[in-house]
Amino acid sequence: MANLTKQLADTVTEVGVNAAFGAPIEVDGTTIIPVACTSYGFGAGEGEGSGALGDGESSGPDAQGVGSGGGGGGMAIPVGAYVSRDGATRFEPNLIALIAVGVPFVWVAGRALARIIRALKK
Repeated sequence: MANLTKQLADTVTEVGVNAAFGAPIEVDGTTIIPVACTSYGFGAGEGEGSGALGDGESSGPDAQGVGSGGGGGGMAIPVGAYVSRDGATRFEPNLIALIAVGVPFVWVAGRALARIIRALKK
């Protein structure tokens, strides 16, 4: 299991910027570089011995040493693209993604502001 954890760590460090910025695409003289907000996480587990308590005691009369585990996941939200045309480069946002990210933020900010106002009135 230790090798699996090391392999995951090596993979994550190699991904880096490539996870957020896609490969440039050329379309009719315009270069497009997609941009995403990425997040990922991994977990691992291990076990050996006759007990699961870690202090040498078995957790039951038939306790045997076993071990396994693992898991992971990730997500990517396309936030827009860098577009180069006619010698000028600009960022063009994905409006749907910005709205999807912005709505929860505005809701939380509104709730916090309402609580602050309510506290100041008292």
